[in-house]
Amino acid sequence: MKPHSVAIVGAAETTELGKIPGMSQIQLHADAALNTLADAGLKPSDIDGIASAGESPVAVAHYLGIVPQWADGTMVGGCSFMLHVRHAAAAINEGLCSTVLITHGESGRSGVGRGGFRGVPASLQGQFESPYGPMGAPTVFTIPFLRYMKETGTTLEQLASVAVVQRQWAGMNPRASQQDPLTVDDVMNSRMIAYPFTKLECCLVTDGGGALILTSAERAKDFPTKPVYIVGTGEGVETPMISQMQDMTVSKAFQVSGAKAFRESGISHKDVDHLMIYDAFAHLPFYGLEDLGFCGRGEAGAFIEEGQTAPGGSLPLNTNGGGLSYMHSGMYGMYALQESVRQMRGIAPAQIDDAKISVCHGVGGMFAASGTIIMSNEPG
Repeated sequence: MKPHSVAIVGAAETTELGKIPGMSQIQLHADAALNTLADAGLKPSDIDGIASAGESPVAVAHYLGIVPQWADGTMVGGCSFMLHVRHAAAAINEGLCSTVLITHGESGRSGVGRGGFRGVPASLQGQFESPYGPMGAPTVFTIPFLRYMKETGTTLEQLASVAVVQRQWAGMNPRASQQDPLTVDDVMNSRMIAYPFTKLECCLVTDGGGALILTSAERAKDFPTKPVYIVGTGEGVETPMISQMQDMTVSKAFQVSGAKAFRESGISHKDVDHLMIYDAFAHLPFYGLEDLGFCGRGEAGAFIEEGQTAPGGSLPLNTNGGGLSYMHSGMYGMYALQESVRQMRGIAPAQIDDAKISVCHGVGGMFAASGTIIMSNEPG
């Protein structure tokens, strides 16, 4: 896509975050959508493109009473929304639609009207991984990181530092689910879930959602909000089976997605003021920092431990508190996008001074997929 040709003009999360037993999954989609429409000063009838994951875009459009002329139901896990942004930008540039609504909502904690992600015995994972006893994401995600630790010398203290730093950011965010300060000892002494992950190194389980509205940069000046321009996008997929990663210490999907987004944007790493890396578990920022090119191989642990991603550090990372302390309803990518938009609008609770470029990077499945969106608050 042409950088700066499409802008985000609406962004909002659900009215409540955390525990919302009074709303079903599709109601959370609708709540986020209505809040975002209000943010952009639009009505449902102004929308002619829709994208969603978890719920069918057909169901969401019907629930909102709109009949769009473009729809995207891409579902590759938690980074689906990054891909929706990319696909929507392409559709707007191609003239397939003019105003796209991307919705997200999950009753991850309360389970009201929640869809299922049941394993299919005939799937690749069902045949070749499930018989060996993995018990969900914590037990599967540990496997590559144990190899990563062995090959790079990364320590348990460095892993714990991720959760400590995320909590520092969350302490500045009134909407964060967990705000009490943490120490490395607190993290390492919390209940062991699946070695090396303790409970505080695993994502929250919450209810909530969010939505975005995109349109052409030409129209962006007609909206009440500060436009946030899309300057680079990328996506990538590798394998649905973590056992079949080409190299367990590197995500090829991350590398493909990030490299494409950076090439498209024309920026360098030193231009980046703010970074969001999907952190369902504490090890993901290590892969993100290295596979996107911010750190050399095996350097991310020391980079985080030294406070480079913390408040006052050289590269502010996951400034909302992340999936470890802010929100994680199952597919975290929308919350990362929301924080990048807030930072570019200058309205984030932990606002980075003079931030002009934000990189938002997501993962889907167990390193199966990836999406990268680079945003700017400056027109091209």
